[in-house]
Amino acid sequence: EQAVRRHFGSAVDALPVASVDEAFRRCESGGAQFTVVPAENSTEGVVGRTLDLLVTTPLHICGEIELRVQQNLLSRESHLKAVRRVYSHSQSLAQCNGWLAQNLPNVERVAVASNAEAAQRAAQEPGAAAVAGQAAGERYGLAALARSIEDEPNNTTRFLVLGHIDPAPSGRDRTSLVMSAENKPGAVHALLTPLAAHGVSMSRIESRPARARTALWEYLFFIDVEGHQKDAHVAQALTALRAKAPYLKILGS
Repeated sequence: EQAVRRHFGSAVDALPVASVDEAFRRCESGGAQFTVVPAENSTEGVVGRTLDLLVTTPLHICGEIELRVQQNLLSRESHLKAVRRVYSHSQSLAQCNGWLAQNLPNVERVAVASNAEAAQRAAQEPGAAAVAGQAAGERYGLAALARSIEDEPNNTTRFLVLGHIDPAPSGRDRTSLVMSAENKPGAVHALLTPLAAHGVSMSRIESRPARARTALWEYLFFIDVEGHQKDAHVAQALTALRAKAPYLKILGS
């Protein structure tokens, strides 16, 4: 919700859903104009489900939001000693693993679908707490027993904005793509050569097991490059890539 407000402002209708899958489906079906999904956390790495869905969705990446994530321990209880169970999304629990181990070593940790659900449960259950943001605490009437409990002080999550539009070049763009490589020595190097040859800077590469694979250990490579797909040098590099890659999909600029 914070990412939506930062990117679109406060005048839009924000529609919460229970999962990344549903966020994609809602926009694909026309139930929303755009969808905002988490792609990567600076502490815990990529959100695998988001990457998997990017391969098959007709939606295009048309924006990106980096959000500093502050995690708080929220509860109706007034003391840490009264907490017997902590709810949160699995990613948030992992982001606070060190703090929880040191301060609540014997407390049960329960992963739920979202931090909002965690806060809702903590509001209803004696002895429960939630790891979530300040907004969730305000919404469900929870006090912060501890603030900024994330293990990394610069804990940041990167969100993607997806929709049915292709934004025009702005002069400060990034293009995301996914491709496969042949299973032979030097295949990935050969795929990256067109980027260097056309002066295209690669800012990110991430491998992910191919879901519809015919053999074990086949991978897809998610790549971000600087520039818009309509920029001349980027377009030339992508044309050369298409001639080399068994599979290539432009996810958006």
